[in-house]
Amino acid sequence: MSFLDVRNLVAGYGPVQVLHGIELTVEAGEAVVVLGANGAGKTTTLRVLSGMLHAKGEATFDGHALVNRSPSSIARLGIAHVPQGRGTFTELTVEENLRLGAYTRRDKEIGADLDRWYDLFPRLRDRSDQNAGSMSGGEQQMLAIARAMMSRPRLVLLDEPSLGLAPIITQGLFQQLADLNRELGVALLIVEQNAMLALGIASRGYVLETGMIVATGTGTELQENDEVRRAYLGV
Repeated sequence: MSFLDVRNLVAGYGPVQVLHGIELTVEAGEAVVVLGANGAGKTTTLRVLSGMLHAKGEATFDGHALVNRSPSSIARLGIAHVPQGRGTFTELTVEENLRLGAYTRRDKEIGADLDRWYDLFPRLRDRSDQNAGSMSGGEQQMLAIARAMMSRPRLVLLDEPSLGLAPIITQGLFQQLADLNRELGVALLIVEQNAMLALGIASRGYVLETGMIVATGTGTELQENDEVRRAYLGV
């Protein structure tokens, strides 16, 4: 069984079915990307895996069932979710947001982890007493990722991390994600429309269309797949 193992996952909103039996896996320490157009079911998949949406089918993380489990219980298993639109608490300061990320922890190393993420994202240190809502989109995305990492997760779910960011900021962000994956061994499941950057840091990927997986392969294989290149790489 894989670290994250999803089988025959079916989900939707009211009478509208969005996911039609998708299957995917993520191994420990692996970076995996899910590509797809708007409405393909990418966000719905992450919402099910983080406990925000009920579903049918199977999804296990390190042997623990995820489907219809509470979000707080899933967070305690070691899964962190960076939602689309970043989801920062705009009226709280940067440091208050970061400390909220550690709400499941009871150890004495939270202060040391604050310093670690301030070192990685120096802009957050400079703005530690500033309300999150007054920061730029790129800075809020850094904060959202650092806040997720404050829980010391083993798997991070990232929903469109490049959304609304300038290209140069997006490139830096994906490099930081690659560094986190490589240096800390944190597994990543990234849903993204910027296929070129996402496939550049992912070992494997899936293509999701209208709630079904229609292609899978290594990052290189998907980059060289003619249909993927036409639909998502613009070539």
